[in-house]
Amino acid sequence: MAADDAEITTWALAARRGDRDAAARFVRATQQQVRRFLAALISPAEADDLAQETFLRAMRSLPSFAARSSARTWLLGIARRVAVDHVRTATTRPRTVPMSDGYDAADVRSGYDRQVVLQQLVEALPVERREAFVATQVLGLSYAEAAEVCGCPVGTIRSRVARAREDLVAAVNGRSGLSTRRGGYAAG
Repeated sequence: MAADDAEITTWALAARRGDRDAAARFVRATQQQVRRFLAALISPAEADDLAQETFLRAMRSLPSFAARSSARTWLLGIARRVAVDHVRTATTRPRTVPMSDGYDAADVRSGYDRQVVLQQLVEALPVERREAFVATQVLGLSYAEAAEVCGCPVGTIRSRVARAREDLVAAVNGRSGLSTRRGGYAAG
């Protein structure tokens, strides 16, 4: 049974006071959502390391956690900052991506590995749309919670989710209007 926001926040506050059992419960209750959020923002291959960094930062920041929002919302905000820092770091150093000569994109209509195709389509969304879409549609955050996590107004979240949906529908129907830009955390 999944813990609710009030319970998670109670554990975070107890962990802030030094309760190790509460800290363990807090991590167990939130780790899957943090990992899924980071996997969608950056990549599944890097999600575990970034989730670990998120929890390290969260534990260091627990003394300043004042419960003005739910602990889950606070934690996902930290995860988003970890993702932003990761992108900044990655863009400052050159990287190469080896690809085989036989690389072929899967055809969505053929039913071939729909989960992989869906993941690729979500990953191709512009970063700000992807994080809003994942926060609300995958993790189930309210628009207000997602706005807090993403650091923008609720209306902006609604707009980003609507545009992400339009992009995904267009991509599935073969009218790809998706921007493959993965960097840049612009406020639009």
